[in-house]
Amino acid sequence: MIAANSLPYRPCVGIALFNGDGSVFVGERIDSPGAWQMPQGGIDSGETVDQAAFRELEEEVGSANAALLRIHDVPLRYDLPDSIRHKLWNGRYRGQEQTWVAMRFLGDNDEIDICRHSPPEFQRWQWVPLSDVCDLIVPFKRDTYRKVIEAFEEFAVQ
Repeated sequence: MIAANSLPYRPCVGIALFNGDGSVFVGERIDSPGAWQMPQGGIDSGETVDQAAFRELEEEVGSANAALLRIHDVPLRYDLPDSIRHKLWNGRYRGQEQTWVAMRFLGDNDEIDICRHSPPEFQRWQWVPLSDVCDLIVPFKRDTYRKVIEAFEEFAVQ
């Protein structure tokens, strides 16, 4: 077995999708009931960060009707716990290196269709205040989410 610290991080994009009220979209993972997260996913070869963000938004939220607000200039990393690292991506990565993007959702809630992509990522979704996100997130991602909140708190107009 390869030691975790010798594995690379998976290049990934994370999306803080804000609605007009300044709340953010979170989805409950279909494979882990009780585990909520913002949309995220791998950056494909040849894709830019903003291209990956709009693709992931379409896949996970069901709508790419959004405006790019800002790309965070510092990639954020998290390590996967040993208990799940071997199950994801064939154990090739120690965790993810995420470039986070703030976006404003321009549509209405009727456009959101978390089952549009097969297989779906989420079983439920909700808009929550940015300050409440860490209470919903699995513990190993909380440090990353605290940094995302700090980076994008200006978009959470209440």
